[in-house]
Amino acid sequence: MKRILVTGAAGQIGTELTSSLVARYRAGEILATDIRHPADWARDCPAEQLDCLDLDALRATVKRFGATAIHHLAAILSATAEADPVRAYRINMNGLVNVLQVAAERRCRVFVPSSIAAFGPGTPRDPAPQSTVQRPTTMYGVTKVAGELLCDYYHGRFGVDARGLRFPGLISYAAPPGGGTTDYAVEMFHASLCEGRYTCFLRADTRMDMMYMPDAIRAVIELMEASPTALTHRNAFNITAMQFTPAELAAEIRAHVPGFRIDYDPDPLRQSIADSWPSRLDDSEAREQWGWRHEYGLPDMAADMFRGLHAQPALTAAASAGR
Repeated sequence: MKRILVTGAAGQIGTELTSSLVARYRAGEILATDIRHPADWARDCPAEQLDCLDLDALRATVKRFGATAIHHLAAILSATAEADPVRAYRINMNGLVNVLQVAAERRCRVFVPSSIAAFGPGTPRDPAPQSTVQRPTTMYGVTKVAGELLCDYYHGRFGVDARGLRFPGLISYAAPPGGGTTDYAVEMFHASLCEGRYTCFLRADTRMDMMYMPDAIRAVIELMEASPTALTHRNAFNITAMQFTPAELAAEIRAHVPGFRIDYDPDPLRQSIADSWPSRLDDSEAREQWGWRHEYGLPDMAADMFRGLHAQPALTAAASAGR
């Protein structure tokens, strides 16, 4: 029986991953945890407050629940990490070490998300290969590269079945932006409905690799269910779906919100982060080793985003008030 503990369950990925895991398995087989009190976010399955920096608490929770797998999503994202890099290092690295240590003790399979941020200006931009130079220029990227290496170490040294994906920018209507550089896309959708205009913190021509959250969640589940013998890399597979610029996204949004206006006021920090990343990832290894295929391109993603956003009463009310 699978018993999956999710850390960072109230975050952008965790919100939708937890619901998908409950739908695929059973609510009692999933334990959602976050540093925030579950009264503020919990739904669908049992939930607890847990700080993954507290090794003893993490160890006790994993043992009591009888977890066979840990999906470790608790982290500080790119732009937020640059505002307080020491805090980001502490949370991203110490939390991961604790999870891997407990996984080694309890023989748990582990999922750890990596990111396109693990690459840097020296990486080939289009596409970035699965195995290539990784010299990121952000603290978030540094922790992601170190995290990939830690997962490899715990697999080789202690036999931990640690698996991961290098995500591009993720787009979702189910959770608010979490402080990532690619979050302009989510903000643009919300602003188009509520205000009819948006000021973008990136240049109009900044082409970035993106993925719709349903594809990302499916990739996590498919990778974690793949046979270990099929995985050469096991950890930090590149995956990709679509690439677009803010100007191209704005044009797609206008197909749904005629008259939508966009202005550009590039933020030097976030623009420099975006410019340091590849514009596309080469995901051929994921496709060959465990059958990865994306389903959503830009038009399909935009249509589904508006369907989901229109179904949210609070956003619908805000949109009506803004007209």
